[in-house]
Amino acid sequence: MKNSKFISSILVAALVITFTGCGKSEDNNKVTIKEPGKSITVIDNDTKEETPTVTVDKIDRYENINITDWLDKETVIVSKDNESLGKLSLAELSDSYPKSLYLYNLTTKEYKLLKEQKDTNLSGGVLSADKKHLLYTEFTLGDPAFYVMNLDTLKTFVLQNESIAGAMSAKWADNEVIGAAYIGGAYTATASGDISVVKGLEEESLFLVDRINDKIYYNTSSDETLKVYDTATKEKSSLELKSVSDIIPSPDKNQMLVVQYNGSKQSLLLTDIDGSNQKTIAEGTELGGVSWSPDQRLIAYNLQADVNGSSAKGLSIYDVLTGTSTQIAVDTENAITAFGPTGKELFFSEYNGTQWNSSIIYLK
Repeated sequence: MKNSKFISSILVAALVITFTGCGKSEDNNKVTIKEPGKSITVIDNDTKEETPTVTVDKIDRYENINITDWLDKETVIVSKDNESLGKLSLAELSDSYPKSLYLYNLTTKEYKLLKEQKDTNLSGGVLSADKKHLLYTEFTLGDPAFYVMNLDTLKTFVLQNESIAGAMSAKWADNEVIGAAYIGGAYTATASGDISVVKGLEEESLFLVDRINDKIYYNTSSDETLKVYDTATKEKSSLELKSVSDIIPSPDKNQMLVVQYNGSKQSLLLTDIDGSNQKTIAEGTELGGVSWSPDQRLIAYNLQADVNGSSAKGLSIYDVLTGTSTQIAVDTENAITAFGPTGKELFFSEYNGTQWNSSIIYLK
C-alpha cells in the first residue's frame, strides 16, 4: 500500500434514494431539490416493490465546516475557518484562513472554541470512547502532526518522543491511541501522554495498525496481507486477507469491516475478528466513509462504481439484519461519516478540493 492511498483515505469520510439494494433507476423517477449552494437529485421509490429498511426523515446541510465527530446528540466536533486569526502567511496558502477546532451546538447554532493557532490548520478531531479526550491533527503543508487534547482542561500533547520519533498514523483503540511510528513499528499512547513502543513489532515497517481487545492488527508497506499480533501470547498470525487498506472494528469488538483493493477495484467485507464468516457488502472503484451505528445494525459507506458504462457515486447504508443496502445520497465523494449516539442521525462531510461541507441525515 502506498502512502498516497493512506493519505487519500484520510481525506477522505441529499437525498434519499429510498430503495433496497444498489438497484437501477429511471430518469422519470428523479426529482431535483434545490438547497442553498447545492442541487440534490432524489430518486422516488413509488415503483419499487420492496420497502426500504432505512428511510430519511430530514437532512440539514452545513456549508464550509467539517464535522468530524459527535460529542452528544446535540453537539458535534467541527473544524472551520477562523477569520479572527488572519490569513495564512505561506504564499501557497495566502488566500486561506487557518482552521480551528470548535464544539458546535446543533440546536442553538453556537460555536465554542476548543483550540486555535495562528498559521496552522487544526482538523480531524475524533473523540475517545469515554468522550473525554480529542485526537486531532495540526498541519500547514506536508504530513500532519497528531495531538491529543483533554476536553476538561483543553491541554494538549503531541504524539512524538525519542522512542517513536513521531506518529505516522493515529487512531483510538477505546481510550488509548495506537498507530505506526515514523521510526518503525507501532506505538501506543495513553490519554495522559505516556507513549511507548509496542514490543514485538519494532522491526516491522508498518502501514495499517489497529487494536481489537488484546490483539493488534497490522500490515506492512511491503506486504499488505492483514496480520495479527497477540500481545498476551506474543504470537503472530496471518488472516490471509490480502491488500487491506483499512479495518473498522464493530462496537462490540466481535466483528470488523475490512476495506480491500484489487487493482482499480475496492471491496468492503464484513468478517469476524479472526477473519472468518466473510461477506462482501459493497464493491466499486472507490470506497470510503465507512462507519458503524452504535447498535451495530447499520453500516454507512460511500461508494463510486461503474454502472452501465458510467460512473455512479453515493452514500449508502447497509442493514446487517436484512442484508440489504439503501442508497441515501447521490454524488457524494471524498466523504467521512459517523453515526450519532442514538443511531438515528448520521453526518457525512465532503471535501471538494478547496473546502469541506457537511450534512446531517436524520433517519426514521
